[in-house]
Amino acid sequence: MSENVVHLHKHTNPPAEHTTGDAAPTVLTVVPDAPPAPPVPLWVRSGRAVKTAVTHERTRSAGRAVVRHGLYTFNGGRIAARRAWDGRTGSRYERMIRAAEAAGNLEAAEEWEERLQRFRAARHHRRMDLLHSPVDAAKGVAVGAGMSVGVLVALGVVLAISTGQAGDVITPLTATIDFIALLIRIVQVVWGPAVTIGPFLALLALWSVGRKQHAAPQWALPANVRSGEGEPITPSIVVKALRDLGVPALARAIKEMGDAGASMLGPITIAGCGVEVDVTLPSGVSTNEVQSKRRKLAENLTRHEHEVFITIPQAARTVRLWIADSGALDEPIGPSPLVTDETMTADYKKGKAPWGQDLRGDAAALSLYQRHLLITGLSNQGKTVALRSLALWLALDRSVEFLIGDLKGVGDWAMFDGLATTLIQGPTDEHVIQVTEMVEGAVDEMNRRIQAPPGTTFPALIVLVDEAQMAFMCPAKDEDKRPYGGSKANSRYFMAVRKIHNQGRAVNVLMWQGTQDPTNENLPKLVREGAHTRASLALGTESQARMALGDKAVDGGAAPNLLRPGLDRGTLVVASDGITIPAGQSSITVRTHYIDDNAATAITDRAKALRDGVTTLHAIDRGEERDPLADIAAVIGDAPRVRTKDVLARLATRNAGAYGEWSFIDLKRVLDDAGAEPYKSDGVMVVSRDRVSRALTNRDTEGSASVE
Repeated sequence: MSENVVHLHKHTNPPAEHTTGDAAPTVLTVVPDAPPAPPVPLWVRSGRAVKTAVTHERTRSAGRAVVRHGLYTFNGGRIAARRAWDGRTGSRYERMIRAAEAAGNLEAAEEWEERLQRFRAARHHRRMDLLHSPVDAAKGVAVGAGMSVGVLVALGVVLAISTGQAGDVITPLTATIDFIALLIRIVQVVWGPAVTIGPFLALLALWSVGRKQHAAPQWALPANVRSGEGEPITPSIVVKALRDLGVPALARAIKEMGDAGASMLGPITIAGCGVEVDVTLPSGVSTNEVQSKRRKLAENLTRHEHEVFITIPQAARTVRLWIADSGALDEPIGPSPLVTDETMTADYKKGKAPWGQDLRGDAAALSLYQRHLLITGLSNQGKTVALRSLALWLALDRSVEFLIGDLKGVGDWAMFDGLATTLIQGPTDEHVIQVTEMVEGAVDEMNRRIQAPPGTTFPALIVLVDEAQMAFMCPAKDEDKRPYGGSKANSRYFMAVRKIHNQGRAVNVLMWQGTQDPTNENLPKLVREGAHTRASLALGTESQARMALGDKAVDGGAAPNLLRPGLDRGTLVVASDGITIPAGQSSITVRTHYIDDNAATAITDRAKALRDGVTTLHAIDRGEERDPLADIAAVIGDAPRVRTKDVLARLATRNAGAYGEWSFIDLKRVLDDAGAEPYKSDGVMVVSRDRVSRALTNRDTEGSASVE
């Protein structure tokens, strides 16, 4: 039997024979459905369900909880047994002796051995006393019972006499016997439940001991404990972190110490937003082996690298660890006292500038008296703000004079206009030339002061150059082909800075410099080593850290190269005798206060109010012909009168070549000729602004008349 197959789709070009004649009948072919999939076996479905249930987070959490609490109880029993064993035997002393021997501390070993001998002698004495204690106890019981019965009978006699009843003699004795019987009945009632509940209470106590000690594997602990965030630093955590540091000699020594590895540690003390601990390393382990593994040590302590600082105190084979609370260093510190205390003043000689806080949370203040200053770091890390905050404090001492060169020229020092004697702002070679001549003028002033009679005191003259690397890298040369930049003997800026470093401190002429990304080219060795106070913000390499702070500070643990650029903005490492540094350390880390431009302007306004008025020069005057009377009027400014001593100093700063050698006689001669004679006010010679202005007006009037 044949079947006609009919296609279900329509042909676009039907066959020719179908175009004529009768249409062929349509026949449908039914295509059967695909056979159903075979059923999944029951054992496969059961396995999948079991796998899903076992791997579910709730099941895993429940399993961890069961293991955790079970091990709390088991390990709590081990801890309690160990404590009891330590209390009854000398094992604790023996462990401490082994630990001291492993650490190479023979004195401590001898001390612990002596303690062990005393413990054994006391234990022997107690055991010998036990031989006599049964007899003594029996005698004591007999005597006590007899005395008790006698007291009760005597009390009964007193009672009988009082009541007149002879039977009351035994009443106290009978009452005591009844009370003892009551106690026995209470014990009989309570004994059964106590025996039943007692083991559960003991297990609960062991569980509590284990829970407090986290006596379970890390994977079984709760997530907040397992992650370590905010976990307090304990001796066991520090010892474990040191053991896992990857220093074989240190790991072996700690294992030989047994549970007494904490004998390496001094007291863990709270220090600001963290804790501090001294670690005495075992023999055969050097401090630089621990220093070089700062990141691994921090991670072992569940901290970030920037939250652990390692310094080297004076004690041999000792490292000092400062471990911050998690996230504490990312919190800002409070505002500067310069901003919050509008009555604050400064004292250049005896005072200290409030700069910020150290890692312990204590105020970090810096003495600026007769100390050259260098601050360096990468770009945009807060160098200018840190340098400016020191100048802002010192500006509140009215005797201090500033010569400022800002080779960035974006207005960071604009608020010192009207406060500084000279303020040069700009990044070009011409600005570098102006700054160089400003520093050379300060050298002339220094030489003038040095030639003064012995015992003469001078106010502080701060020569401040920000972005000083621009000066060292300047390619310009003068008419004698002497370069302004560079570090050779004919470099004008380099030699001027060196001269101030060599002799300026004695006469209070001080050099402050701020520079970025130090190299031997943009910060020569002789210049950076001439600074008494050296501070560094975040840097890129250890070699740069050595340039910024010196080998001694870096070898002692200073590591500005480990600060985080951008995140640790304003945090700097300071090496100076002008700031309080913990004993044995060569540097200190300071988180400086941030003073914005508006607050800085307010502070300089207060500083200007303390002065009689300062005319700020924005360029170095190179003119050969001088007008002394006009220059005197310019340096007096808006003050009604200025001491002759201050006028001479300001004239020398204005143009050292013309006025550097002037004395009071020269000044008096010019003023007398002009009719503006100096006079005494409050016992000192002063120059009057009105007299000088009147003399200038009269001279101009006479000059105009003569011309006509």
